[in-house]
Amino acid sequence: MIRVSIRRKSDGIIDSFKTWGHANFAPHGEDIVCAGVSAVTVGTVNAIEALTGIKLKCKMKDGFLSGQVPEVKDVRKSEQVQLLLESMIISLNTIEDSYGTYLQIQDLQ
Repeated sequence: MIRVSIRRKSDGIIDSFKTWGHANFAPHGEDIVCAGVSAVTVGTVNAIEALTGIKLKCKMKDGFLSGQVPEVKDVRKSEQVQLLLESMIISLNTIEDSYGTYLQIQDLQ
């Protein structure tokens, strides 16, 4: 099972996320759940950097990705980062709706 943990500050701002595990929906290279989660999470990290210039503090290793949002003083860029992260959560929830046996999301505050 793939697990995703979203951490928020007390004001609801996303501070970090991490995802780990393997879906085991299908054989390696054919697992659409794993591919979907990877595409959404890595795509979000890449989009944040490309569109805002903000680089998340990330760690990635076989079946693990974490992203920590740095302090962003520019309010507009901070809002853009949050919008992209909220979009990531919506996309992951969509995958969870269809493949909940293979994906679990925790949104913690």
